[in-house]
Amino acid sequence: MNIMIVGVGGQGTLLASRILGNVAIKMDYDVKVSEVHGMSQRGGSVVTYVKYGEKVYSPIIDRGEADIILAFEILEAYRAMPYLKKGGKIIANTQQMNPMPVITGAMEYPKDIEKKLSERIDLQAVDALAAAKEAGNLKAVNVVLIGLLAKSTDTDKQIWLNTIKETVPEKLLDVNLKAFEIGYNM
Repeated sequence: MNIMIVGVGGQGTLLASRILGNVAIKMDYDVKVSEVHGMSQRGGSVVTYVKYGEKVYSPIIDRGEADIILAFEILEAYRAMPYLKKGGKIIANTQQMNPMPVITGAMEYPKDIEKKLSERIDLQAVDALAAAKEAGNLKAVNVVLIGLLAKSTDTDKQIWLNTIKETVPEKLLDVNLKAFEIGYNM
């Protein structure tokens, strides 16, 4: 299974990859995780690859190889689309975060991204930011999306919950468990 997690620095893509990787380990899979940070400290793109299966030799996902793309921002989903394999799926947060060229006025944020994506691929787009707010913390978008991803797998829900309990810091556990449940039930 090849899962690509894309977002903007500070959105929690790395925590999401740790949760996903730990779930796969609990299922006795060989797991490889690779992180590409880019300009993450300045709100730039962040990409994480999570691969798992009987035997995984490389953590890198090439174009046309991702079974699932988990996108924390809709433009990042659009940028990652070439990596999706035929028959793959993108689970995306509809949130829009302006990249630096838009902030500086050099470019405009692309229009109708969600529509363009849904015309080409299997897209499940949700307002994960509103769901995270409902859970009690805007930064819980990542775990909302993990909940949505978990629902689309045949993995026992309790494995996901146990992994979140083991991976998320204690002080943030309640809000993240709530965020997972909201995402899982979307």
